[in-house]
Amino acid sequence: MIFVVGNWARAAIIRSQRITGLSPEVIAELIAEIGPLWHERHQDGLVSRPRRRAVGAGAKHKLVFIDRLLATLVNLRHGATHDVLACWFGVDRSTITRAISEVRPLLAERGCTVAPGLRLRTLADVIDHLGADGQTGIIDGTEIRVRRPAVGRKDRDKFVSGKNKQNAVKSMVVTDAEGRLLFCSPAEPASCADITHARKLGLVKLLSDGPAVEILADAGYQGLGAQTGGRVVTPPHRKFKKNPPEWYEEIHERQRKAHSSRRIRVEHGIGHLKNWRALARHHGRREHMSDIVQAVAGLLSHQQATAWASSPQM
Repeated sequence: MIFVVGNWARAAIIRSQRITGLSPEVIAELIAEIGPLWHERHQDGLVSRPRRRAVGAGAKHKLVFIDRLLATLVNLRHGATHDVLACWFGVDRSTITRAISEVRPLLAERGCTVAPGLRLRTLADVIDHLGADGQTGIIDGTEIRVRRPAVGRKDRDKFVSGKNKQNAVKSMVVTDAEGRLLFCSPAEPASCADITHARKLGLVKLLSDGPAVEILADAGYQGLGAQTGGRVVTPPHRKFKKNPPEWYEEIHERQRKAHSSRRIRVEHGIGHLKNWRALARHHGRREHMSDIVQAVAGLLSHQQATAWASSPQM
């Protein structure tokens, strides 16, 4: 017996934040925002192909848009396989695969929601936003383990992380001082160093030519401070490598802890991202990781912004 999602089950899924990771209010906003975009792209695809019948003359969708969105959210949140989702929604596996491949890029293009009506899609938007509000940003890299490339594939070793010695991809995460997500970069092979990744994204130029913004970072970004006029703040260097005096050890430890206590919020933001199973470990195609990480960041930031707006401000 195949269990097909009906109206009552669909409503139960939407009401349960444990299933989708999002509140009903956020899902309603996603339906209103993404639905027309998906329908427009679907119609464009139908019109562009050679046809013998008019558009809409064929069989109707068994999987309506709301179910396509819910299937994508459950896949991202819990890592449910396409086979399981196909059985759940009463359609073929290929239908679920096609639905997720259509909805996920639309979610990735949304960017990170900072407040209702305010969305950041690029790193330049983030720097301008931080500069306009006089806020401090925090950056850090996070790795997501992926499948090992096949034997004999060119550049097979470029996915091996120098830190974890595992095949992974890397993304740079930016939060504000409160730990709210502002940006999540496209995924790069994990062999790319954090500082190299930041340079590829244009962070040095944006900080040098843009507004005066303080960016906190860990030791992996040491060197960016000199290139940005001190706008990237990293942990203090250790001047004495051998036999340091006691007074220096005390000062250095106090400075290191002060920097770490300010920078820890980005670790909390990354921890919230990793609660989504698709970012804990990915077993699918590595080429999809950029869409996945940006889609999850956009969804999580939207949920954070909605919760922040509804909570009483002190």
